Amino acid sequence: MKNMTMRTLPALVLAALSGTAAAAGFQALEQNASGLGTGYAGSAAIADNASTIYYNPAGMTLLPGRQISLGVAGVGSRYESSLGGGDAGGWVALPNGYLSWQLNPDLFVGLGISQPFRLETEYTGGWVNADYAIRSDIKTVNYNPSVAYRLNDKVSLGFGLNYQTMDTVLTDVTGRYAADDSAWGWNAGALFTLSPAMRVGVAYRSGINYRLQGAPVADMKLPDTLTLSVWQQVSDRWEAMGDLSFSRWNRLDTLAGENLGFRNSWRLAWGAAYKYSDAWKVKFGLAYERTPVHDGIANLRVPDNDRFRLSLGGQWNGGNYGRVDVGYSYLFVRDPSVDASVGGGKYDIGAHVVGAQYSVGF
Repeated sequence: MKNMTMRTLPALVLAALSGTAAAAGFQALEQNASGLGTGYAGSAAIADNASTIYYNPAGMTLLPGRQISLGVAGVGSRYESSLGGGDAGGWVALPNGYLSWQLNPDLFVGLGISQPFRLETEYTGGWVNADYAIRSDIKTVNYNPSVAYRLNDKVSLGFGLNYQTMDTVLTDVTGRYAADDSAWGWNAGALFTLSPAMRVGVAYRSGINYRLQGAPVADMKLPDTLTLSVWQQVSDRWEAMGDLSFSRWNRLDTLAGENLGFRNSWRLAWGAAYKYSDAWKVKFGLAYERTPVHDGIANLRVPDNDRFRLSLGGQWNGGNYGRVDVGYSYLFVRDPSVDASVGGGKYDIGAHVVGAQYSVGF
């Protein structure tokens, strides 16, 4: 295996991670498919299946008995540069699985397994900047044991540990680089039931620091995120939900000695669901997210820009047979400019996201 320079490595890692991400920077929201139809609005307050372990572990206190939720989201990205190289995007799968267990009337435990970062990108057909990236393959797996406690009818608290692994394979014209690491983080949340028709959730996920082992060694500090969510039963048939989240991307200000200049980013989402019948529910949502890249000016390392998400979905409730959620989102990404120092040009970026989730209690 040929070693890469310390300057080439961060370029490869960041170009790869931004290639198929379904959120600004390279943060993946798709840790369930049941929230896809509402654009993940209300993510920390809905708590209608065990995937709340990832978004707000306090939500387990709304899930009686034992609950299982299994799902997958597929992200199909378009990632084209006017500098050539074809479409570096494609389809990747983000599977997830969650289990929550009520130990007594007030104490709940759970386990979640998901892939917060997963991508494959490959430039073909005369990519003029092959020194930076040809093929990139990043795989992460997150293990999230959690506990939640109901203080009273109004307030619940939750806490979880996150053990996350990362495997990386990157290639450019100089050779192939492979590295892996594991790291720890944590998440916590609170759920406030203001009335039978309204809940507010607050959730925090810590940053995770990787030190990718290989030649050379690279440090990667992923952002921490704070989310405020609200869910409201507007009528017998309508429910509405919203999200405001903040991600501290300036933790990744430098990587392997290279200055990135990331700023913090935020996300705003609104969604609604209509109960057509006891068995069927229709969902839709809108979201806007600001990129951490300053002024929307991309470079070959992070070709990203502000994005708008349009989502649709549905749910079938089979009673004792469980619930099935399906959803679809399209991400409209403002075409970023490429830094003139590496040849100039424009990127054309967008993504389709589809998903399905099965949830059941027993």
